[in-house]
Amino acid sequence: MTAKEFIGILNTIAQEYSGNIPKREIFSLAKEFQSMPVIEVVKLLSVDNYDHRLGAISILDWKARNKKTTLVEKKKIYNAYINNHKWINDWGLVDRAAPYVVGGYLYDKDRNPLYDMAKSEDAMQRRTAIVSTYYFIRKNDIEDTFGIAEILVTDTNEYVQKAVGSWVREAGKRDEARLKAFLDKYAAIMPRVTLRYAIEKFDKKTRDYYLLLKNG
Repeated sequence: MTAKEFIGILNTIAQEYSGNIPKREIFSLAKEFQSMPVIEVVKLLSVDNYDHRLGAISILDWKARNKKTTLVEKKKIYNAYINNHKWINDWGLVDRAAPYVVGGYLYDKDRNPLYDMAKSEDAMQRRTAIVSTYYFIRKNDIEDTFGIAEILVTDTNEYVQKAVGSWVREAGKRDEARLKAFLDKYAAIMPRVTLRYAIEKFDKKTRDYYLLLKNG
């Protein structure tokens, strides 16, 4: 399987949908191509076409999720994502693959690369840092979510702000007291959109309490 073959099939699908390909079609085709060599996936990822890059990132995601994927291959998948992050320049691309490709790989390893990305000048790398921790949250491991959120709590990029709020909220479903402690410390200084995403699942009284801290 090659990048050229993938693009050929995707172009045929594009004709059926007058160029507006539904994401489900891209995800489905990517699943069929998950045995594509990583070097070919990188070729696909570097094409200046969003649908092609979404296909590439989806292939990496399917590879990372596959229980038959070897540890050696998972490292290649992780490196393909990290070393070609300049092409992963949209929040949808980050969210599609970061949890399993990055978070899944680092789960039992040194997680400092996430903290390094959290300090990057590139907003999508910063988003990768926090979104990757969703894999940890699923394993009831929430400390790095809050640790990275502390670095990003006053981030000026809208897509990072929304991710921080969303992921501390998800971590809070596992430990509400930990989320409230985080909000008690940072609600007054975090961007309003971050706060609103973080408190979304609270009851009205609790939401109003934290919004008052922000407005106070």
